[in-house]
Amino acid sequence: MTWAAFAAAEPDFARTVEQRFGAFRHHVLATLRTDGSPRTSGLEADFRAGELWLGMMDGSLKARDLRRDPRFALQANPGEGTGLGGGDVRIAGRAYEAGAETKAWYVEEAEPPQPFHLFRTEVTEVVLTRVEDETYLVVQVWKPGEAVRTLKRT
Repeated sequence: MTWAAFAAAEPDFARTVEQRFGAFRHHVLATLRTDGSPRTSGLEADFRAGELWLGMMDGSLKARDLRRDPRFALQANPGEGTGLGGGDVRIAGRAYEAGAETKAWYVEEAEPPQPFHLFRTEVTEVVLTRVEDETYLVVQVWKPGEAVRTLKRT
């Protein structure tokens, strides 16, 4: 599912997630190494034209990981201190390398440093975890074809 489809299905939740990612420039991407173990790397994520784009340096290990196995998790930068203003946000899905035409469009739109890899994402899960009233841990989970599910714990 594209980011636009998710945003159409859950506009308020999508807006909250985009704002959380927009609060800081750098985030953490998790990919899978050849042996199946996780690799985490810094990354700039970009919401543009109804898609979530992942751009990375040419020849990077995370690009190699995604070419081999498209599964990823993207964690929003938590920010300074321990407050987690806006909550802890994670997006999971699959990422596919963009073709030359799409990449050329992106270069004109975003002017990224070159050379680079560009991946378009398909979203399979969005999770927002936050503290409410300093009492409850609230976890909101969305998956394609489902409404946002909210769990509340003390």
